[in-house]
Amino acid sequence: MGNHVFQNLLSLLLFLVLSTAGCRESSKRGSSKQDSTQHISRSLDLYLPDDLEATLWAESPMFYNPTNMDVDIRGRIWITEAVNYRNYKNDSARFYHHRKGDRIMILEDTNADGKADLSKVFVQDKDLVSPLGIAVIGNKIIVSCSPSLIVYTDENGDDVPDKKEILLTGFGGRDHDHSLHAVYAGPDGNWYFNTGNAGPHIVKDKAGWTLRAGSIYTGGSPYNQKNQGNQKSDDGKIWVGGLALRIHPDGTGLQVMAHNFRNSYEVIPDSYGNLWQNDNDDQVVTCRTAWLMEGGNAGYFSTDGTRYWQADQRPGQDIFTAHWHQEDPGVMPAGDCSGAGAPTGIVINESDALGAEYLGLLLSADAGRNIIFGYHPILKQSGYDLGERKNFISSLSDDNTGYVWNDTAQNSQKEKWFRPSDVTIGTDGAIYIADWYDPVVGGHQLRDTSGYGRIYRIIPKNKKLTAPEIDLDTRNGQLLAFKNPAINVRNQGFEKLKQQGDAVVETLQPLLHDPNPFIKARTIWLLSQSGEKGKAIVEKILNDPDEKNRATAYRALRQITRDILPHAQKMAKDQSAFVRREVAISLRDLPYERTKPILIDLLRKYDGEDRWYLETLGSVLKGRESEIYPELVQLLGQGKPATQWNKQMAHVAWRLHPPAAVDALASRAADTLLSSEERQAALTALAFINDKTAARSMLRLSEIKLADISGQAAYWLSFRQSNDWNQLLDWNAIHFDPAYERRLAQMKVKKQIVLDDNQSTNERKWQVQRMAIDSVGGQLLIGMATEKKIPSILLPFIEEKIFQNPDASIRVQASKYFQRPGAGKIYSIQDISAMTADAKRGELIFFRNCATCHKSNSRGSAVGPDLNGIAKKFDKNSLLDAVINPSAAIVFGYEAWLVNTNDGRSIYGFLISDNKKSIVIKDIAGQNHVIEKKKISSKQKQDKSIMPDPVTNGLTEQQLADVVNYLMMRGAETGKH
Repeated sequence: MGNHVFQNLLSLLLFLVLSTAGCRESSKRGSSKQDSTQHISRSLDLYLPDDLEATLWAESPMFYNPTNMDVDIRGRIWITEAVNYRNYKNDSARFYHHRKGDRIMILEDTNADGKADLSKVFVQDKDLVSPLGIAVIGNKIIVSCSPSLIVYTDENGDDVPDKKEILLTGFGGRDHDHSLHAVYAGPDGNWYFNTGNAGPHIVKDKAGWTLRAGSIYTGGSPYNQKNQGNQKSDDGKIWVGGLALRIHPDGTGLQVMAHNFRNSYEVIPDSYGNLWQNDNDDQVVTCRTAWLMEGGNAGYFSTDGTRYWQADQRPGQDIFTAHWHQEDPGVMPAGDCSGAGAPTGIVINESDALGAEYLGLLLSADAGRNIIFGYHPILKQSGYDLGERKNFISSLSDDNTGYVWNDTAQNSQKEKWFRPSDVTIGTDGAIYIADWYDPVVGGHQLRDTSGYGRIYRIIPKNKKLTAPEIDLDTRNGQLLAFKNPAINVRNQGFEKLKQQGDAVVETLQPLLHDPNPFIKARTIWLLSQSGEKGKAIVEKILNDPDEKNRATAYRALRQITRDILPHAQKMAKDQSAFVRREVAISLRDLPYERTKPILIDLLRKYDGEDRWYLETLGSVLKGRESEIYPELVQLLGQGKPATQWNKQMAHVAWRLHPPAAVDALASRAADTLLSSEERQAALTALAFINDKTAARSMLRLSEIKLADISGQAAYWLSFRQSNDWNQLLDWNAIHFDPAYERRLAQMKVKKQIVLDDNQSTNERKWQVQRMAIDSVGGQLLIGMATEKKIPSILLPFIEEKIFQNPDASIRVQASKYFQRPGAGKIYSIQDISAMTADAKRGELIFFRNCATCHKSNSRGSAVGPDLNGIAKKFDKNSLLDAVINPSAAIVFGYEAWLVNTNDGRSIYGFLISDNKKSIVIKDIAGQNHVIEKKKISSKQKQDKSIMPDPVTNGLTEQQLADVVNYLMMRGAETGKH
């Protein structure tokens, strides 16, 4: 990161005066000319590359709380305001507020000096409650505000809407961040947009086609109380979570392009027809930026949307892998993990106005991290690798990788109030960044009561960028618009040129040789829709030396050609995996009988490594897995036994996992000659087969001697018993405790987070304290303590909770490794002995605290020594000493043992059997645990009694006096009989 750019800082007093005035809201229509001396400047230094500079283009009071931007053909910036932001949570009397509804603002630099000087209200509407998206496409202004996609039409160009139409409605997420986001015009002329996971989304397009999508997610707003996964849309498919969508401009042709996001803020198309997104994580460290494969499942929820990622996290999985279900068949690669944050706007820079090195730069804003990330994506296999992530623009000199959204101390630092909510490219080629400006991002909260916001403009040093004057009534103006870097501006050139059909083809052909590859790509799309002459040219581009152009030509022809199969048959043999994957996805909804020969060609060319390619083939073959599997065993597996399969066959079997593959997968899972990774993959595939034979095979695998398989098979049995396999086995008839195994798996996941230094301290604290108050989690913590694996920073958090563990044996063991609250308390035996005691109270105390281990009066448990007749062995002071200091003299045969197992469990109790194959430990509850010796990692005799001391039991001096008095009286009575 290079030099930082300083902005002018005006007085805080001026800001207070103006912002106070601003709170007396004015909703007057019309424009206001702004002099630079009237700006309320709270600008910060920005760090960016040495050859670029940032200027403060606009700020409050010209607009407030910007959530999204777009650029019109005149180079003006349109803003959605979210002043009425989550008023159910943020007091509108305290925060800046528009009682007549949120507004759409137009900002303009009228004198081309690089700063906005004119601001006007386009519309203020009570239906606008914190809108999250805007698109200016010709005379239509499309605003995304759940539950509706609203289109305002300005028919005469006076910046006043003449018509308002609800294009689509029924989206979930009303007054919620995880809701409807911005529209972008694609290179094909269709509109692309997305919505978050605050469903359900029950949306009917203008042709009557209905989307039904949802998930388990509820909450976040008072209006998001009901949601449901596993819903089927009119295309027969189950779409879940957040969605990327495509629609024709007339509101027909609604189609899901990808699904199962958390809350992707924007999905943006480039000129090749690729889709790009970033996605917010679940307040952990797994935000991502990705190329979005058509039909892709991003993997946030389970495939049917009925389970959160946490429910599906397997022992040994890191959080990023689990969060996006990366080891599950049916899920696309997640892209680049940017860590903790709050991703927002995203755009591809298709201009070289900033310099040739910035052409093709993918910009991804992260409001949490105070940063704009930069990527140069690289075509890899059949998809895109994001390449190296750069800190392109930031308010911080060092990236805030330790970001925690609700960390008050961090958020008090003013340089962290830079909250880029959107990033876009202007008609002049400059980058524009909208800054929400607030101490906090997340949880539907805000702290900046004034609603302050600003827009930065990023330009090259020593170079003036100016917005072109575009006249759409002329051919030159249309071409100028078509070549423009502003995505929705170039759509207007596209539409005007397309209307001319064959007549425009000759004019367009030179653009196929433009040095800017993005202009060539969008020309391919335009030619495909410019009559038969244009289509013929695009068909020739199927032979272009550049695989990206061949793929673009195929995509374009797929949209306009009634029968794509002749082209598919040819391109299925293309040397490029990227092209072949495009061919594969084009076959998904066509009759299998016609596409099967092409699919066989595509399967033959699978390299055994390319996840994008594999997932596409899997989605195309959905419902045909069992039918094609026997052929694939011969075609890819060459008829060999499953344990000798090549990687192509092994991975295809993993992805398709038909019931016919159960025996083959089970044999691979149990084969010691295969690597652990190969065995685990086979086991995973088995777990995704919803069939009795798979469940029975998993049960057998849980009993084999391969530790990596038997342990994971036990996990899968416990997990699947709670969902897909619940009705497949008689769980009561088998010697297996799925409830315990599930709990153990959950606690192992928490243990993994606790030991992960990359997790925030808050997250590790939360997880370790959940372990500390759980009986199974407590066992794991004791095991970690004996192996000295507990990070010292977490010890105080454990000590706060572990002595509240419901398992008395955990509490006893904990006293050896952790500092107990109240530890160091000294009981005076003489003082307690002299107290007036009540045997009746003592009896109640005994049976509440002691009878789980000891018998008295023939009641209680015989885990520890029988206390009948105890008065014959001890006087009062000696008995008090034994109760207060239980480890001072441990009775022979009642020494405690701690046994740790290979899977991380800790069993504490008395050793009552020890033979060649196993040992038996009786725990403090009297339960016997048979432990195979091969599963024991360590076995230690303890120097402390299993009996908890009075502090652990929370006993006072008076209670000790009472219970000892009861025992002495009861023991004396017993001795008389």
